[in-house]
Amino acid sequence: MVIKLKFAIMNNLLKAVVDEYAATNDFPEFGAGDTIVVTYKIKEGNKERLQKFKGVVLQRKGSGISETFTIRKMSGNIGVERIIPVQSPFIESIEINKKGKVRRARIYYLRGLTGKKARIKERRF
Repeated sequence: MVIKLKFAIMNNLLKAVVDEYAATNDFPEFGAGDTIVVTYKIKEGNKERLQKFKGVVLQRKGSGISETFTIRKMSGNIGVERIIPVQSPFIESIEINKKGKVRRARIYYLRGLTGKKARIKERRF
C-alpha cells in the first residue's frame, strides 16, 4: 500500500514538472505520409541560422514532452532521416505542403522504395 502511495505521489510530481516546462508550440496537425517543411535553428559557434528541412513524415512517436517525429528526404540518391522532438525549442516553424493518403501510422516501407514507387497519393481536404 505504501509503495502505491509513493508511486502516485511521484507520478503527480512528474506530471506537474512536465506541464510546467513543456513548451506550447502552435504547430499544425500532421501525421505519417504528410510532406512538411521544418525550419530549424542551428547554432554554429556564436552564429545562429535557420535551415529548412523538407521531407515526408515517416512516423510520430511518444506523447507529451517526449513526443518525436521522423522526417525523411532524398538528398541526391541518398535518403536522409532526422528525428525531431515536437517540443524542441530549436523548431522555428512547421508548414504542411501536402497531406498524404497512407494506411499506416509508421511508413518504414518507404525506405526500400525508389522512383515512382516511392510516391504517396495526396489526400483531399
